[in-house]
Amino acid sequence: MGAEEVVLLLIAAAAAGWVDAVVGGGGLVQLPALLLAAPDMPVAAALATNKVASVAGTSSAAVAYARRTRLDLPVALPAAALALLCAGLGAASAAAVSSAVLRPVVMAALLIVAVLVVARPALGTAARPGLRTRGRVLAAIAVTGGAVAFYDGILGPGTGLFLVIAFTTLLGMDFVHGSAMAKVLNTSTNLGALAVFAVQGHVLWGIGLAMAACSVAGAQLGARMALRRGAGFVRAVLLCVVAALVVKLGVDQFA
Repeated sequence: MGAEEVVLLLIAAAAAGWVDAVVGGGGLVQLPALLLAAPDMPVAAALATNKVASVAGTSSAAVAYARRTRLDLPVALPAAALALLCAGLGAASAAAVSSAVLRPVVMAALLIVAVLVVARPALGTAARPGLRTRGRVLAAIAVTGGAVAFYDGILGPGTGLFLVIAFTTLLGMDFVHGSAMAKVLNTSTNLGALAVFAVQGHVLWGIGLAMAACSVAGAQLGARMALRRGAGFVRAVLLCVVAALVVKLGVDQFA
Protein backbone atom coordinates (compact mmCIF):
# COMPACT_ATOMS: atom_id res chain seq x y z
CA MET A 1 0.00 0.00 0.00
CA GLY A 2 1.52 3.33 -1.11
CA ALA A 3 1.56 6.71 0.60
CA GLU A 4 -1.40 8.01 -1.44
CA GLU A 5 -3.55 5.05 -0.41
CA VAL A 6 -2.64 5.51 3.24
CA VAL A 7 -3.56 9.22 3.09
CA LEU A 8 -6.90 8.26 1.48
CA LEU A 9 -7.62 5.83 4.31
CA LEU A 10 -6.76 8.36 7.01
CA ILE A 11 -9.03 11.00 5.46
CA ALA A 12 -11.81 8.43 5.06
CA ALA A 13 -11.41 7.40 8.71
CA ALA A 14 -11.76 11.00 9.88
CA ALA A 15 -14.87 11.48 7.72
CA ALA A 16 -16.34 8.19 8.95
CA GLY A 17 -15.69 9.19 12.54
CA TRP A 18 -17.61 12.42 11.96
CA VAL A 19 -20.59 10.64 10.38
CA ASP A 20 -20.65 7.96 13.08
CA ALA A 21 -20.57 10.57 15.83
CA VAL A 22 -23.49 12.55 14.42
CA VAL A 23 -25.83 9.71 13.52
CA GLY A 24 -24.01 6.54 12.40
CA GLY A 25 -23.22 5.07 9.00
CA GLY A 26 -19.51 5.82 8.87
CA GLY A 27 -18.88 2.39 7.40
CA LEU A 28 -20.38 3.78 4.19
CA VAL A 29 -17.19 5.85 3.85
CA GLN A 30 -14.58 3.78 5.63
CA LEU A 31 -15.14 0.25 4.35
CA PRO A 32 -15.23 1.14 0.62
CA ALA A 33 -12.08 3.23 1.17
CA LEU A 34 -10.29 0.20 2.60
CA LEU A 35 -11.33 -1.99 -0.32
CA LEU A 36 -10.36 0.74 -2.82
CA ALA A 37 -6.95 1.41 -1.26
CA ALA A 38 -6.10 -2.28 -0.99
CA PRO A 39 -8.11 -4.18 -3.63
CA ASP A 40 -6.29 -7.42 -2.83
CA MET A 41 -7.23 -7.24 0.86
CA PRO A 42 -9.56 -10.10 1.91
CA VAL A 43 -13.04 -8.87 2.80
CA ALA A 44 -12.71 -10.35 6.31
CA ALA A 45 -9.53 -8.32 6.87
CA ALA A 46 -11.25 -5.15 5.64
CA LEU A 47 -14.23 -5.73 7.94
CA ALA A 48 -11.94 -6.44 10.89
CA THR A 49 -9.64 -3.45 10.31
CA ASN A 50 -12.69 -1.23 9.84
CA LYS A 51 -13.84 -2.26 13.32
CA VAL A 52 -10.56 -1.08 14.90
CA ALA A 53 -11.16 2.45 13.65
CA SER A 54 -14.89 2.27 14.42
CA VAL A 55 -14.32 1.22 18.03
CA ALA A 56 -12.01 4.18 18.59
CA GLY A 57 -14.33 6.67 16.95
CA THR A 58 -17.58 5.56 18.55
CA SER A 59 -16.09 5.23 22.03
CA SER A 60 -14.57 8.70 21.72
CA ALA A 61 -17.92 10.11 20.61
CA ALA A 62 -19.69 8.30 23.48
CA VAL A 63 -17.40 10.03 25.98
CA ALA A 64 -18.02 13.41 24.33
CA TYR A 65 -21.80 12.94 24.50
CA ALA A 66 -21.68 11.65 28.09
CA ARG A 67 -19.94 14.83 29.20
CA ARG A 68 -22.65 17.06 27.75
CA THR A 69 -25.87 15.07 27.90
CA ARG A 70 -27.47 12.60 30.27
CA LEU A 71 -27.38 8.93 29.28
CA ASP A 72 -30.21 6.58 30.21
CA LEU A 73 -27.99 4.14 32.10
CA PRO A 74 -30.76 1.67 33.13
CA VAL A 75 -31.18 1.04 29.39
CA ALA A 76 -27.65 1.66 28.14
CA LEU A 77 -25.77 -0.68 30.51
CA PRO A 78 -27.79 -3.90 30.08
CA ALA A 79 -28.22 -3.23 26.35
CA ALA A 80 -24.46 -2.71 25.95
CA ALA A 81 -23.69 -5.94 27.81
CA LEU A 82 -26.13 -7.86 25.61
CA ALA A 83 -24.77 -6.13 22.49
CA LEU A 84 -21.23 -7.27 23.24
CA LEU A 85 -22.39 -10.89 23.17
CA CYS A 86 -24.78 -10.63 20.22
CA ALA A 87 -22.36 -8.71 17.99
CA GLY A 88 -19.74 -11.37 18.67
CA LEU A 89 -22.23 -14.06 17.71
CA GLY A 90 -23.06 -12.13 14.55
CA ALA A 91 -19.38 -11.83 13.59
CA ALA A 92 -18.88 -15.54 14.22
CA SER A 93 -21.86 -16.28 11.95
CA ALA A 94 -20.83 -13.88 9.17
CA ALA A 95 -19.18 -16.53 7.01
CA ALA A 96 -22.32 -18.68 7.04
CA VAL A 97 -24.72 -15.97 5.79
CA SER A 98 -24.60 -14.42 2.33
CA SER A 99 -24.59 -10.62 2.39
CA ALA A 100 -26.51 -10.73 -0.92
CA VAL A 101 -29.44 -12.24 0.97
CA LEU A 102 -29.34 -9.61 3.70
CA ARG A 103 -28.93 -6.52 1.49
CA PRO A 104 -32.58 -6.36 0.25
CA VAL A 105 -33.81 -6.69 3.83
CA VAL A 106 -31.51 -3.90 5.01
CA MET A 107 -32.54 -1.69 2.09
CA ALA A 108 -36.20 -2.20 2.95
CA ALA A 109 -35.51 -1.34 6.61
CA LEU A 110 -33.63 1.82 5.61
CA LEU A 111 -36.48 2.90 3.32
CA ILE A 112 -38.92 2.41 6.20
CA VAL A 113 -36.67 4.59 8.38
CA ALA A 114 -36.64 7.30 5.69
CA VAL A 115 -40.43 7.24 5.27
CA LEU A 116 -40.89 7.32 9.05
CA VAL A 117 -38.64 10.34 9.52
CA VAL A 118 -40.09 12.25 6.54
CA ALA A 119 -43.73 11.44 7.38
CA ARG A 120 -43.29 12.45 11.01
CA PRO A 121 -41.40 15.77 11.00
CA ALA A 122 -41.75 16.05 14.78
CA LEU A 123 -40.03 12.69 15.37
CA GLY A 124 -36.88 13.20 17.40
CA THR A 125 -37.16 16.98 17.57
CA ALA A 126 -38.14 16.88 21.26
CA ALA A 127 -38.14 14.24 23.97
CA ARG A 128 -41.40 12.41 24.74
CA PRO A 129 -40.82 10.95 28.22
CA GLY A 130 -44.44 9.83 28.43
CA LEU A 131 -43.67 6.96 26.05
CA ARG A 132 -41.28 5.32 28.50
CA THR A 133 -42.81 2.26 30.15
CA ARG A 134 -41.24 -0.90 31.55
CA GLY A 135 -42.33 -2.84 28.49
CA ARG A 136 -40.80 -0.30 26.13
CA VAL A 137 -37.55 -0.29 28.11
CA LEU A 138 -37.30 -4.07 27.81
CA ALA A 139 -38.14 -3.86 24.11
CA ALA A 140 -35.45 -1.22 23.57
CA ILE A 141 -32.85 -3.38 25.30
CA ALA A 142 -33.83 -6.43 23.26
CA VAL A 143 -33.93 -4.60 19.92
CA THR A 144 -30.73 -2.56 20.33
CA GLY A 145 -28.65 -4.99 22.35
CA GLY A 146 -29.95 -8.09 20.61
CA ALA A 147 -31.25 -7.72 17.05
CA VAL A 148 -29.32 -4.63 15.93
CA ALA A 149 -26.11 -5.79 17.63
CA PHE A 150 -26.29 -9.19 15.92
CA TYR A 151 -26.83 -7.45 12.60
CA ASP A 152 -23.79 -5.23 13.20
CA GLY A 153 -21.63 -8.29 13.72
CA ILE A 154 -22.91 -10.12 10.66
CA LEU A 155 -23.07 -7.21 8.16
CA GLY A 156 -23.13 -3.73 9.71
CA PRO A 157 -24.18 -0.90 7.34
CA GLY A 158 -26.69 1.41 9.00
CA THR A 159 -26.25 0.08 12.54
CA GLY A 160 -25.97 3.54 14.09
CA LEU A 161 -29.07 4.71 12.23
CA PHE A 162 -31.12 1.74 13.42
CA LEU A 163 -29.99 2.37 17.01
CA VAL A 164 -30.97 6.05 16.88
CA ILE A 165 -34.39 5.25 15.41
CA ALA A 166 -34.97 2.49 18.00
CA PHE A 167 -34.28 4.81 20.92
CA THR A 168 -36.34 7.60 19.38
CA THR A 169 -39.41 5.54 18.55
CA LEU A 170 -39.42 3.13 21.50
CA LEU A 171 -38.37 5.46 24.32
CA GLY A 172 -39.34 8.87 22.95
CA MET A 173 -35.82 10.31 23.00
CA ASP A 174 -34.89 13.28 20.83
CA PHE A 175 -32.32 12.68 18.12
CA VAL A 176 -29.42 14.10 20.12
CA HIS A 177 -30.04 11.84 23.13
CA GLY A 178 -30.83 8.91 20.83
CA SER A 179 -27.52 9.46 19.07
CA ALA A 180 -25.70 9.64 22.41
CA MET A 181 -27.19 6.30 23.45
CA ALA A 182 -26.41 4.84 20.03
CA LYS A 183 -22.71 5.63 20.50
CA VAL A 184 -22.60 3.59 23.71
CA LEU A 185 -24.30 0.63 22.05
CA ASN A 186 -22.27 0.95 18.85
CA THR A 187 -19.04 0.91 20.87
CA SER A 188 -20.15 -2.35 22.45
CA THR A 189 -21.20 -3.94 19.15
CA ASN A 190 -17.90 -2.93 17.54
CA LEU A 191 -15.95 -4.40 20.45
CA GLY A 192 -17.86 -7.67 20.29
CA ALA A 193 -17.27 -8.07 16.56
CA LEU A 194 -13.64 -6.94 16.81
CA ALA A 195 -12.89 -9.51 19.50
CA VAL A 196 -14.05 -12.31 17.20
CA PHE A 197 -12.16 -10.94 14.19
CA ALA A 198 -9.00 -10.55 16.29
CA VAL A 199 -9.15 -14.13 17.54
CA GLN A 200 -9.57 -15.26 13.92
CA GLY A 201 -6.46 -13.27 12.97
CA HIS A 202 -8.11 -10.97 10.43
CA VAL A 203 -7.10 -7.58 11.89
CA LEU A 204 -4.39 -5.49 10.19
CA TRP A 205 -3.35 -3.63 13.33
CA GLY A 206 -0.90 -1.13 11.81
CA ILE A 207 -3.26 0.58 9.42
CA GLY A 208 -6.19 -0.01 11.77
CA LEU A 209 -4.60 1.93 14.62
CA ALA A 210 -3.56 4.78 12.32
CA MET A 211 -7.15 5.01 11.06
CA ALA A 212 -8.38 4.85 14.65
CA ALA A 213 -6.49 8.04 15.54
CA CYS A 214 -8.11 9.90 12.63
CA SER A 215 -11.50 8.45 13.47
CA VAL A 216 -11.23 9.87 17.00
CA ALA A 217 -10.47 13.33 15.59
CA GLY A 218 -13.49 13.18 13.29
CA ALA A 219 -15.72 11.79 16.03
CA GLN A 220 -14.87 14.60 18.43
CA LEU A 221 -15.75 17.20 15.80
CA GLY A 222 -18.98 15.40 14.87
CA ALA A 223 -20.16 15.00 18.47
CA ARG A 224 -19.53 18.66 19.22
CA MET A 225 -21.43 19.76 16.10
CA ALA A 226 -24.40 17.52 16.92
CA LEU A 227 -24.57 18.77 20.50
CA ARG A 228 -24.24 22.41 19.42
CA ARG A 229 -26.67 22.33 16.48
CA GLY A 230 -29.29 20.02 17.98
CA ALA A 231 -31.90 17.55 16.80
CA GLY A 232 -32.68 19.28 13.49
CA PHE A 233 -29.08 18.93 12.36
CA VAL A 234 -28.97 15.25 13.37
CA ARG A 235 -32.24 14.63 11.50
CA ALA A 236 -30.88 16.19 8.30
CA VAL A 237 -27.66 14.16 8.45
CA LEU A 238 -29.67 11.01 9.21
CA LEU A 239 -31.75 11.41 6.05
CA CYS A 240 -28.63 12.06 3.94
CA VAL A 241 -26.92 8.95 5.30
CA VAL A 242 -30.04 6.81 4.78
CA ALA A 243 -30.22 7.92 1.15
CA ALA A 244 -26.52 7.23 0.60
CA LEU A 245 -26.77 3.80 2.20
CA VAL A 246 -29.77 2.80 0.09
CA VAL A 247 -27.94 3.82 -3.09
CA LYS A 248 -24.74 2.03 -2.02
CA LEU A 249 -26.55 -1.20 -1.09
CA GLY A 250 -28.56 -1.04 -4.31
CA VAL A 251 -25.41 -0.72 -6.40
CA ASP A 252 -23.80 -3.61 -4.52
CA GLN A 253 -26.89 -5.75 -4.96
CA PHE A 254 -27.16 -5.33 -8.72
CA ALA A 255 -23.50 -4.93 -9.61
